[in-house]
Amino acid sequence: MGTPRREFMKLAGMGLTATAATGATGVAFAKAPARAAKTAGGIYDVRDFGATGDGTTIDSPAINKAIDAAAAAGGGTVRFPAGTYASFSLRLKSKVALYLDQGATLLAAEVPTSGTEGYDAAESNAPWENYQDYGHNHWHNSLIWGEGLHDVSIMGPGLIWGKGLSRGWATEQPLAETPRNGNKSIALKNCRNVILRDFSILKGGHFGILATGVDNLTIDNLKIDTNRDGMDIDCCRNVRVSNCSVNSPWDDGICPKSSYALGYARATENVTITNCYVTGTYELGTMLDGTWKKFAADARVPHTGRIKFGTESNGGFKNITVSNCVFDGCNGIALESEDGALLEDVTFIGITMRDVTTAPIFLRLGTRMRGPAGAAVGTLQRVVLSDIVSYNCASKDCAIISGVPGHEIASIKLNNIYLHHQGGGTEEMAALHPPENETKYPDPGMFGAMPAQGFYVRHVKDIEFTNVEIANEKADARPGFVLEDVQGADFFRIKLPRNDTGAAFVLKDVTDFRVSGSRGIKDAAIEKANETIRR
Repeated sequence: MGTPRREFMKLAGMGLTATAATGATGVAFAKAPARAAKTAGGIYDVRDFGATGDGTTIDSPAINKAIDAAAAAGGGTVRFPAGTYASFSLRLKSKVALYLDQGATLLAAEVPTSGTEGYDAAESNAPWENYQDYGHNHWHNSLIWGEGLHDVSIMGPGLIWGKGLSRGWATEQPLAETPRNGNKSIALKNCRNVILRDFSILKGGHFGILATGVDNLTIDNLKIDTNRDGMDIDCCRNVRVSNCSVNSPWDDGICPKSSYALGYARATENVTITNCYVTGTYELGTMLDGTWKKFAADARVPHTGRIKFGTESNGGFKNITVSNCVFDGCNGIALESEDGALLEDVTFIGITMRDVTTAPIFLRLGTRMRGPAGAAVGTLQRVVLSDIVSYNCASKDCAIISGVPGHEIASIKLNNIYLHHQGGGTEEMAALHPPENETKYPDPGMFGAMPAQGFYVRHVKDIEFTNVEIANEKADARPGFVLEDVQGADFFRIKLPRNDTGAAFVLKDVTDFRVSGSRGIKDAAIEKANETIRR
């Protein structure tokens, strides 16, 4: 976030004190409470248990006492009045809510360079640790964590500031994975009936929220301004994500996954994501402080920030709806089955995207198969993408729908799609043949520049395009659509740019192809095709 003074000035507008901005440079722990701990209607004030809220003293021992007291009484709310509470790990308990008042900041303290104090150690997840990234294998090394709990919540308009958390990058070694470091703001494992509502997260570590095996999960009205993933929803059932804003330039914004971290393949299913804003275009902290400062054009930032299903994909994704969401200055929609997942029955409807940096739509069925040996290759089928607008997309990547030989993506419907891109594609690009890269990490860049300006469709069975328009800013020599190894492709009411010199369709090993009702393209029904269809 720049110099300490600049960092402080940015955060002053959020009501943080000078002690909060400097962080916990020494490790002074909260003393015994000066007044007897008391409750009022099940409310447990952390200051009554010895928390100081001065931004320097380590308040986690006092806060954990308040949590324990609420749990021992059968449940209650642990309240954080206005102040800055420097802390290491907080251990949630069943039937306990944390409530951050307006002006309250829970500050992830920086780990001292010497001594033994710090966050709870990362627990072992053997023998499953090789099947997903380090951060997905551990939960205890977090600012707030809970395991095997029920009926818990974190609420209130306050702030969680993960200043002292590791992002898990290799460049942070040797501290990133030491026993004393924490790398997540909130981590939950095998919990049920969880509510996360109304608070903000700044600089959330590797994950602002990691929920693994959490059922009946509500995430509502959060603002997350962070330097890696906003929220990862892994192996969870019955999830509602709504009204959230996530600025995550260096990694994904909202990311459902289905890893093998629980020791078995468990699907993420029955999920709705609605009324959310994801972006990767703003400097860290400037969404929260209201300055909305964009990165300089030459900044080395990936602008990731998207909604993505995968890459961890052992269990599957089933019964999912994403609706009324806005993407801004980030990557586009991504649906990925790489490790044996059954990705099926998914709907995206009412999506607006602007300044997308890679493929606006990326559907990938691959065979990385990072998991126990013997697992079957997954599926990607029954997906509906409807009422989608994308403006000013980078042109190197078109929309990509790609399986691998012998494993087709199936039953895809695209309706009412408008894709605008910057244009300028060349005849040399039109002649490209993207590599299969069957086992490679899935991301649009895995194929390099693309030979189509609209859609590249490969190893697909039964796909339908209705009311789809491709537009560009500059003339583009690439065809609108390239289809390869496709069985059953229907196109109705297709529009392509008038300024193009390229073909409408390039068909390679395509069977049962039909196009009709499309401006400037003759109706055609072709049983088997290896040809180019021009306007």
